[in-house]
Amino acid sequence: MAKTLQFLLSSFLLYASILLQQTLATKIIVTNNSTTTPGGIRFDREIGVAFTIATEQSINQFIWKLFRQNTPADRKDVPVLNVVVKRLDDDTLAETGGDNIYVNDNGIMSFGDARFDFTALMYHETTHIFQWSGRGTAPGGLTEGIADYVVMKSKYFVSEGYTKPGEGGRWDEGYGVTARFLEYCDGLREGFTVDLNNKMREVYKDEYFLEMLGKPLDQVWNEYKAKYAK
Repeated sequence: MAKTLQFLLSSFLLYASILLQQTLATKIIVTNNSTTTPGGIRFDREIGVAFTIATEQSINQFIWKLFRQNTPADRKDVPVLNVVVKRLDDDTLAETGGDNIYVNDNGIMSFGDARFDFTALMYHETTHIFQWSGRGTAPGGLTEGIADYVVMKSKYFVSEGYTKPGEGGRWDEGYGVTARFLEYCDGLREGFTVDLNNKMREVYKDEYFLEMLGKPLDQVWNEYKAKYAK
């Protein structure tokens, strides 16, 4: 009975997702290339294609709303987004390339709550698909920080063990260090991080900090560090 209900639920989610995709600009395709590995098997059993498609659609909407990209003209054009479960050569949980998200099947085995941890990971990686990077001129640490910033704004953010405000040696160190700095900048000017992302559609400039905050980047970082100095 339980297996029957699970099958019916999965079928319903897949059907609903297909209908929803017809109204969205981005089509989601999910492929498991590791069906015989422990991580690939766990993906099929505990996460699944239907759940991933529905989750990605929800994340897309979340990112567009957070970035205030209300029309297709405001957004990066991504006709098809592929999520591929496969073996990655390094120990990274996931990576992006083009309009593709590659999830390491080995990494899936490190998840606690498979669906929760997978979804949190997808918020980060999907942000890389839709964020602006100044056509590659933005520091890599900034784009990673914005991706973590999006996770922090979602209900899948776990603060325990995460970077604390004031930690780090450089503003563009990436991930939690940069996300916390961006959070601080939001406190100086509401919507700073969202506006910074949207300004980077064509090019990134350090001068954006001066333009929006009235202070040069180095000064903002030094004041941030001083605020949280122990």
